[in-house]
This record gives sequence, structure tokens and C-alpha cells, in this order.
Amino acid sequence: MSHFAFTKLVVDDLEACAAFYSEVFGLREQYRVEAPIAGRPMQEILFEATAPGAGTFVLLRFTDGTAAPAGVIPGFITDEIDALFGRAAPAGGAVAQAPGDMPEHGVRAGFLTDPEGRLIEVVQLLEPATAGDAS
Repeated sequence: MSHFAFTKLVVDDLEACAAFYSEVFGLREQYRVEAPIAGRPMQEILFEATAPGAGTFVLLRFTDGTAAPAGVIPGFITDEIDALFGRAAPAGGAVAQAPGDMPEHGVRAGFLTDPEGRLIEVVQLLEPATAGDAS
């Protein structure tokens, strides 16, 4: 049986991106690896899972040249979307699309960019309406 285990995001500036993801999303470095992938030397940082059973987030930098553009948009779920967005710019990122409610999907969602301009989707689950709420 197979299951999703990790996402590797290829970056150019490993330390700047590690600081960004740590400061904005509270990720904690678990360990680092230096080894070749298909003959290309690389360095990577693996972060601790953010919840039981969650996948591992990995930043990877090839050390033999500039990274190819990444074709991935990491997604994070938070219970503090506005505060998280407030931490992005001081950490070297930017707001690409401010958070907005999407009640049809039960979320408040927005997009940030990391220090290298990659999109990151951030989602906060909306509280279900209670029976006494007026619409």
C-alpha cells in the first residue's frame, strides 16, 4: 500500500527559504541531508510534521547550479490566517492574494509568495454557522 509522505520544494536560497517557512508557518527543522540525486549534488532540510500523520515538508537546493522553476504550490492549513499573513513580509515573502472567505468551500483562503516568488496557498477552515445565526 502506498500513501503520501512528503513534498520537496526545489529552491535557490536554502537558508532564506528555511527561515521564511520557519518564521511564517512555525516549521521546525528536523535534520539536513547532503547527497546526490541522479548524479546532481544537493542539500535539503527536512522539517518536522506539523500534525500526527501529516506529510513532511522538505526544502531542496541543487548545489551545481540554479534550480529549475518549481511546479508545485505548497498548501498550509492554519487557525490564524491573518496573523500568518502578517508574518510573511517581515520574513521576506509577500502577499499575492489577501485571504478571502469562500463559504461554498468552508474556508478562508489566500496566497503568499516565498522569498523566491513561489506561490503558497494558505487555508483556514470557517466555523460552521450555528442554528441561531442570522443570514
